[in-house]
Amino acid sequence: MRIAILSFEYPPETGFGGIGTYAYYQARALAKNGHDVHVFAGSTKPGIYHSEHEGVKVTRCKREGVFHGMLENARKARAWWFQNRVTTGVDAFEVLQKEHARKPFDFVEAPECGADAMVSTTLLSVPTAVRFHSPAALIMNIYDTPKIDRVLTAFAEQLSINQATVLTSCSQFLADEVIAKMGERDPIHVIPNGIDVPLFDRDEGIDVHERFGLPRDKKLIFFANRMEERKGIHIVQEMVKQTLAKYQDIAFVFAGRDLFGYMEKRILPWVKDHQLQSRFFYLGQLGLPEVRACLKASSIFLIPSLWENCPYSCLEAMTAGRAIVSSDCGGMPELVEDHRTGVLARNGDPASFVAALQEMIEDDQLRARCGAAARA
Repeated sequence: MRIAILSFEYPPETGFGGIGTYAYYQARALAKNGHDVHVFAGSTKPGIYHSEHEGVKVTRCKREGVFHGMLENARKARAWWFQNRVTTGVDAFEVLQKEHARKPFDFVEAPECGADAMVSTTLLSVPTAVRFHSPAALIMNIYDTPKIDRVLTAFAEQLSINQATVLTSCSQFLADEVIAKMGERDPIHVIPNGIDVPLFDRDEGIDVHERFGLPRDKKLIFFANRMEERKGIHIVQEMVKQTLAKYQDIAFVFAGRDLFGYMEKRILPWVKDHQLQSRFFYLGQLGLPEVRACLKASSIFLIPSLWENCPYSCLEAMTAGRAIVSSDCGGMPELVEDHRTGVLARNGDPASFVAALQEMIEDDQLRARCGAAARA
């Protein structure tokens, strides 16, 4: 089949989160199975750019025309998410349409979040699967966003959802939420996110201790996610404080985009004031190879998110055989079985996380057993 994947997020240039990671693994897997796969992604610089990796064609696009200029009014009204959705959908349609005219696609897949297929599902007659990851209608209230942005963003995403040929979800939790709270049609086919397991067994020659100055004599607790409240960053300070006070052989390592300045403005000044720089490390946003290397060097992976469905941060930690301490929110219990493939803590409760971390730190057999079961 000739398959198009629309995903503004796509590593390395726009590999901002789980949607981009999903598109990366999905595209590679389909190409390895003999399909002609073309990814249409976003770009951080104006223009249209073509590349190829591992049998996957990639076209990146960013336009700055009159239409895009008109949408600046939306940004000025703090409707930033909506402006992003519309420009993403228009750019994706422009490059997809040209390639489809040259050689038609049999099928298109796109995420609902981002509204990548908003225009193409309207103007192109190609069977399209829209995949639920994190709908604006369900998650935007977590962020500091005005009502106009929440309403317009949900509307933009709904356009592609309404016109999709088939709907899929990466967890049963999210499928149920979408039906119950968004009134979507049934069936929503639950297809868990996939991952390239052998990729984690390669030696990519990255020594994270040397590259990032991480201590070799301490157990590393690793957090790899965006530095935002939805990912639980606002409750980690108490975890760090209590855990480091009790255990001298522990260090925390954080990696991810600090889009809202939470790490820079709040946590790092606190770390400096308490002279914890030798046991607390912030690495910024990392590429997928660096994340894999950090996972392999870690003892425990931490997921304190307030809302998740089937996150790649967890799947990657499981594939690396790490012991996981996670919140019990959303779709996490579908991935982490308490005390078998990890330990679940109460959502948003720092004390519960501290207790779970203590259990993992003190019980070597529990860490090893959970890591092995997670990998399996």
